[in-house]
Amino acid sequence: MTKQHPTPQDTAESLPPMWSWQEFMDRARAPDSIENGDGRHYPNNEWAGGSWEEALRLAEDGWTTVLPEVDAEVAELRERVADEVVTTSLVPAWDVTGSEVDVGVYLSGTPECMVDAVPQRMSARGRVVTFLIPTGYNNKTPHSAVHNRGVALAALCSAIIATGHSVEIWSGFCTYVTDTDRFASVARVISPAEPFDTARLMYVMAHPTMLRRLWFAAWDSAPEPVARRMYDNNYGYAPYDCYPEDLPDTLTSTLTDAYILPFLSPKDSQWESLDSALQWCREMFAGLGLLREP
Repeated sequence: MTKQHPTPQDTAESLPPMWSWQEFMDRARAPDSIENGDGRHYPNNEWAGGSWEEALRLAEDGWTTVLPEVDAEVAELRERVADEVVTTSLVPAWDVTGSEVDVGVYLSGTPECMVDAVPQRMSARGRVVTFLIPTGYNNKTPHSAVHNRGVALAALCSAIIATGHSVEIWSGFCTYVTDTDRFASVARVISPAEPFDTARLMYVMAHPTMLRRLWFAAWDSAPEPVARRMYDNNYGYAPYDCYPEDLPDTLTSTLTDAYILPFLSPKDSQWESLDSALQWCREMFAGLGLLREP
């Protein structure tokens, strides 16, 4: 099943946007609303790219693999309209109740020894470039294609960051469960208000378990009718395009435009090697106005 003329108006269900990597991880770790969701329970670790436990470890520590250096001249980028950008970050808050105990505070005898991560809106001045990257791909897509595409995208994003731009990166898992109904969800995996994490970027863009463990698990914990429909339809079908409309309204109101990258298709021959992936992504970035033509 493949939708012939996809549009964002096909969206039938969407999860609340996740504003941080921690919020995405909390959603993925939340108890399943259905039995045997593939995020945690799918038995074929080779197809998924690793076990559930390995996916959690990589999500926590990042994936350290060689990131090629890219000699690229950055173009004049679209960026946030406002000089002052409001971002959402998680900050610790102490109270007499909470999700975790702060051992040091507890040993000091302070009653407010329990700590929670609380979302807080923060101002960040400067230039912020926003990317939305589709995470979905066909179940027959080889791991090598996921890796080559992800490494190429990460290398070019890192080249842009090296020029002094602040970057935020959203991951979107948007898929069709019928030929008319689209399910969509987005998570901000790199925030401009935090130090840039190359190892996390590499994991998000280039490791199969980001989709086949964590994103599946995020949908497995959705309200039961939604999670059941997603699971019963094998977590959806192509096209896996993302659109600006998938981003939160509060974000898009402060953007001139976001850079929406294409989804990974197994029919694309450019992912067969890292060199061909780098060349294709360089041309795509130039076509989007991210890089100057050589």
